[in-house]
Amino acid sequence: MIPSVLPTYSRAPLHFVKGEGTWLIEADGRRFLDLGAGIAVNALGHAHPALVQTLTEQAQKLWHVSNLYEIPQQQALADKLVASTFADTVFFTNSGTESCELAVKMARKYWYEKGHPEKTTIITFGGSFHGRSSAGIAAAGSEKMIKGFAPLLPGFTHVGWGDHDALHAAIDETVGAILIEPVQGEGGIRPLPDQCLKGLRALCDEKGILLILDEVQCGVARTGRLFAHEWTGVTPDIMMVAKGIGGGFPLGAVLATEEAASGMTAGTHGSTYGGNPLACAVGCAVMDIVSTPEFLETVNARAGFLRQKLEGLVAAHPDVFEGMRGVGLMIGLKCKVAPADVVKAGYECGVITVPAADNVVRLLPPLNISEDEISEAVNRLDFAADAVREAQG
Repeated sequence: MIPSVLPTYSRAPLHFVKGEGTWLIEADGRRFLDLGAGIAVNALGHAHPALVQTLTEQAQKLWHVSNLYEIPQQQALADKLVASTFADTVFFTNSGTESCELAVKMARKYWYEKGHPEKTTIITFGGSFHGRSSAGIAAAGSEKMIKGFAPLLPGFTHVGWGDHDALHAAIDETVGAILIEPVQGEGGIRPLPDQCLKGLRALCDEKGILLILDEVQCGVARTGRLFAHEWTGVTPDIMMVAKGIGGGFPLGAVLATEEAASGMTAGTHGSTYGGNPLACAVGCAVMDIVSTPEFLETVNARAGFLRQKLEGLVAAHPDVFEGMRGVGLMIGLKCKVAPADVVKAGYECGVITVPAADNVVRLLPPLNISEDEISEAVNRLDFAADAVREAQG
């Protein structure tokens, strides 16, 4: 008999009932250091006092109204994002998947209104992940994700990660946009080299193509800048955001320049819950914290401390770990064993990590993790690595 919850997840036998900062508490009382943060969602950890207060105050006033009316909290968050980024305008969604849907529509509508309806093709890259909607899985093109869901949404051309020749060969008169993650998350924490992102921006400018960045996982201070592309000094035309922007409350957004968004006029897109007062009130509180220079400096300091500790971990377990990579507090441990074995051993040692592709275990802790918590987390990973080695014989 099928369970009452559709069995699309392979769930660990853990039942968390409470969170406190970087800690998760299991129903049996065990305490776990959370280096997954809900897959980069809980940017400020669990039950952050400012977010709890903001949500509670807003919940006592107004939860939901339709987007048929003005929503002050939505306007306030949009103003903060526009003031802090390249963007001129923002549309709020509930998730990264919804942000992908709009980014695709926005790019195609732009060219349609410009008199080039043929420019519908969007170039994407191997190892990418853009959500699990029809557009998202078509954009990623992963064989594992698309199996059984044909026919795929047309209009995407996939090229290999880092294959510059294939990228240039793929550009023809039908290409309207290039979509890429500055740091691949599900693909195994693969940062795009600065020169490559600069090169993509130059290529898009030369060919008259829109550049779409997916910062759903790597954005919102995760890499030590408010958004990852800021490290290169270039800007996109359209950007997808979600996860950390709500600090744990479902919230996403699409940011765009006035030009790129020019085709999205009244009636071209909508959302029932997107930009609701609860989500946007929390989003404002998140932005007020993570966008400050002091907070970003702390993220970079913690990232340096974590990398130092992990270098020792990798060196101590050469039979388990091959190395590490990443930016800021978005780190991947490249494994010589199955990542699932490391994750499972971590559960037994009271530390939460997240598997990814390319034999990688992801470390995505809350951005306000302390140095003491980092030390304890790496100590627990050390015990987990010992357990994996012993199990391997």
